[in-house]
Amino acid sequence: MEGVSRSIYIASAEGHTGKSTVALGITALLTRTVGRVGVFRPVARVADGSDYVLDLLLGHDGVDLSYEDSVGVTYDDVHEDPEKALATIVARYHEVAKKCDAVVIVGTDYTDVSGAAEFEFNARIAANLGSPVALVVHGRDRTPHEISQVVEQSRSELEFHHARVAAVFANRCDPEQLDEVRAVLPADIGVSALPEEPVLVAPLLSALVEAVDGTLVSGDASLLSREVRDVTVGAMMPEHLIERLREGAVVITPGDRSDALLALLAAHAAEGFPALAGIILNGGFKSSEAIGRLVSGLGSALPVIETDLGTYETARRAWSTRGRLARDSALKVDTALSMFERYVDADALIDVLDVARTDVITPLMFEYDLLDRARAARRHIVLPEGSDDRILRAASTLLTRGVVDLTILGVESTIRARAAELGLEIDDARIVSTSDEELVSRFAHVYADARSHKGVTIEQAREVIQDVSFFGTMMVLEGLADGMVSGAAHTTAHTITPSFQVIKTAPGVSIVSSVFLMCLADRVLVYGDCAVNPDPTAEQLADIAISSAETARQFHIEPRVAMLSYSTGSSGTGSDVDKVREATRIVRERRPDLVVDGPMQYDAAVEPSVAASKAPDSPVAGRATVLVFPDLNTGNNTYKAVQRSAGAVAIGPVLQGLRKPVNDLSRGATVQDIVNTVAITAIQAQEMGSEENDA
Repeated sequence: MEGVSRSIYIASAEGHTGKSTVALGITALLTRTVGRVGVFRPVARVADGSDYVLDLLLGHDGVDLSYEDSVGVTYDDVHEDPEKALATIVARYHEVAKKCDAVVIVGTDYTDVSGAAEFEFNARIAANLGSPVALVVHGRDRTPHEISQVVEQSRSELEFHHARVAAVFANRCDPEQLDEVRAVLPADIGVSALPEEPVLVAPLLSALVEAVDGTLVSGDASLLSREVRDVTVGAMMPEHLIERLREGAVVITPGDRSDALLALLAAHAAEGFPALAGIILNGGFKSSEAIGRLVSGLGSALPVIETDLGTYETARRAWSTRGRLARDSALKVDTALSMFERYVDADALIDVLDVARTDVITPLMFEYDLLDRARAARRHIVLPEGSDDRILRAASTLLTRGVVDLTILGVESTIRARAAELGLEIDDARIVSTSDEELVSRFAHVYADARSHKGVTIEQAREVIQDVSFFGTMMVLEGLADGMVSGAAHTTAHTITPSFQVIKTAPGVSIVSSVFLMCLADRVLVYGDCAVNPDPTAEQLADIAISSAETARQFHIEPRVAMLSYSTGSSGTGSDVDKVREATRIVRERRPDLVVDGPMQYDAAVEPSVAASKAPDSPVAGRATVLVFPDLNTGNNTYKAVQRSAGAVAIGPVLQGLRKPVNDLSRGATVQDIVNTVAITAIQAQEMGSEENDA
């Protein structure tokens, strides 16, 4: 191989092995281990950008290559001249390898030529690229012994053509036989057995629409990206049809059966009936104007599709549509990654791949570390904003990947119906109503006691605590949850004010403050305070610095604290710089163990060349990891400037100083922002729990 890049060739001797699941898992593993990860497809289905496996992997965070760069040749090129195609593949692979520290190479899919010839060509490619092979076989409808035989035969064929097998993945196995499968696989190479997972082979509704040449005539187009769990032909009378409905099903019914259409829409909306994935009206029949107005008036988001095909052909095409692991299905991606993390020994696989871990910390590596640490000792987080789709999507990701346990506030039937409509998995979440009488009564008495000095009565307390932010905060206070994350649909004040009133500050802390974890291209810095305190005093600034250093430690960042100002050292004068100078003195006095220096300008704090001239003797200058701003105006503007101009990932604000963790989201938060903030809150809860146990 050229340079220092390492590669792994993911190959199978047959189709439908779930090779893309393994490819995604290995790509995700590498992006959190090395700096630059490449993806290469020696033989693509097509050269126009529609190879779904390549599209999936190139869409993964941490992979930065174009589709064109990542393709070797097409099937037509192989047919025309196999030897020339092989030479082109080798040349194009090395162009990718020059740019990357590791390359994931994904073999062919057995959709074109005979299996034996295609497998031999994969073996020759792997040998010529000098790439070890991860062999993927499927265990569907096979005994462990039969799986072992397929592995042995496939490995012999690869080695006959001078390819080295480094790992074997037996995928789509009977979940009850995983131990037996692992036991019969070769002991001299890395092995993994993964279970059959129905959601991964479920087709997307959009794929069914394409298969039947359908057109969306009503409903929410965004729901076409949900999984179809079942296909039912509904030609019977409505009273019999609704008895046969299943969760996530698509029902095919003639377009002139308006009675069936209306019954299906009603059942989908009714409590106690399964949530459907869609309705396909076949035969080319058009609903009457009156029925069309009625369907429109119902306002159902359930996709309704029309096709000119007959019942038999519509059903045949729908039943034969195979599910693929595609980037537009968040549930599939989350499920595949969760399965890979659960069943594959990541450290052993990294040893097999022979890649050295980098000292650089990319945003993706940091985000993965958050999830991994949260998962290691799961905590219970409450999400008050159950009516927000972003919250439900984040909850699905967090639960599917086993990061935390969750309580979501809202009306259970409404929340579960919406999650089902979106094709999300939140079955493991607890749904709690803020009108739950038992909890309302309990929380009202606790809140009234806590606020009795303000004259709060039980009746007033009952009204206050049914607000979602107060209710969630009371759950944390009463130990029914370990932390709370809110703010996607509420202001910062609405989210954090209840915690100021009832959770209060931790011992030894006088002020609640915040930090942003700023993920730059190669490191993570801590910025405080950028969200809570407008103009802290010297004493408060010292408190913020100490809290920020502790937060840095919680997230495995060695704290070197720079107290920022418009001048460095003793050169500046004025009340603003004097405040920072005094705050620095207080920090040193209270925490002599901390490495802290100030006043200091931002460039002197982070840039070694500037530090060498402005603060040559400083233990912090040029290498600061915690940057404490003198006021909110400076901090908020600086974090946003760095976020936009340097392309940094800003995670936060992370609140610090409370006795129990509560964190705020911006109202523009993405699903990934919510996932990260929940993981941060869980880690804070872990740390606080450890401190309580040590006390």
